[in-house]
Amino acid sequence: MASSHTVLMRLVASAYSIAQKAGTIVRRVIAEGDLGIVQKTCATDLQTKADRLAQMSICSSLARKFPKLTIIGEEDLPFEEVDQELIEDGQWEEILQQPCPSQYSAIKEEDLVVWVDPLDGTKEYTEGLLDNVTVLIGIAYEGKAIAGVINQPYYNYQNNEKQKLREHRNEAKAGPDAVLGRTIWGVLGLGAFGFQLKEVPAGKHIITTTRSHNSKLVTDCVTAMNPDDVLRVGGAGNKIIQLIEGKASAYVFASPGCKKWDTCAPEVILHAVGGKLTDIHGNALQYNKEVKHMNSAGVLATLRNYDYYASRVPESVKNALVP
Repeated sequence: MASSHTVLMRLVASAYSIAQKAGTIVRRVIAEGDLGIVQKTCATDLQTKADRLAQMSICSSLARKFPKLTIIGEEDLPFEEVDQELIEDGQWEEILQQPCPSQYSAIKEEDLVVWVDPLDGTKEYTEGLLDNVTVLIGIAYEGKAIAGVINQPYYNYQNNEKQKLREHRNEAKAGPDAVLGRTIWGVLGLGAFGFQLKEVPAGKHIITTTRSHNSKLVTDCVTAMNPDDVLRVGGAGNKIIQLIEGKASAYVFASPGCKKWDTCAPEVILHAVGGKLTDIHGNALQYNKEVKHMNSAGVLATLRNYDYYASRVPESVKNALVP
């Protein structure tokens, strides 16, 4: 019975199913062919029909089940009745079977703030770089990110395309397990699940940074890290996944462009496996409901060796980015 589970674990179990539903919406919009793109503040700040529908689905589904939650979504949408087909009422049973960390067992619904990015990596989504896209649902308590869900709607996308091509050619060769999409989740004190943790080889310094929001500050900061390689990709969720899967050793973003809904869920996944995410000055990010949405002092995140990267942030960059 649901009432025997803590509020936090019920919320995470619901967020898992809701994120999966949002991922399905993201795939459906692109398959239908009309992205409904509008510019928000500039040519790199876009919103699509998928952003709008996924946010309506996530926020309405959460609010129905947890009416006392504070929910903050990226998209500024007018209030309207949400179509029943956008509502997800399920809960992921495997999460309900996990023990709630004792420090969170007495949390009340009204004490939690949920940060929602319905489609992280919108620009990449519009350009067909689908493996950059994630759906992010982060849960905060007393200003700290404590639980999170990341759905990758197009995980296994390349394998899936290869599989389709084989089927089209009637090749009998058994392809990889090409199930499209996956969901990663985590709770501080419990762990992070849904992926295989991997580290970059020792001594390698591979930086992941912004693809579409580059600037002199970003370049100066990345260069100061003396990287062996630099990966320019979209989406904060995608970059954190690169850290936990051994593709990059640090996520460096010396710019005020990132928001709380970009970092809340990914931060939890990273912290749950021993990584660290801060602003460029080394300050922890705050996620209470009154906080400003912009991460105005940038982002620095690593799975390991945080101090190596933090010590190399130039003073000129720190002076330019005010917390």
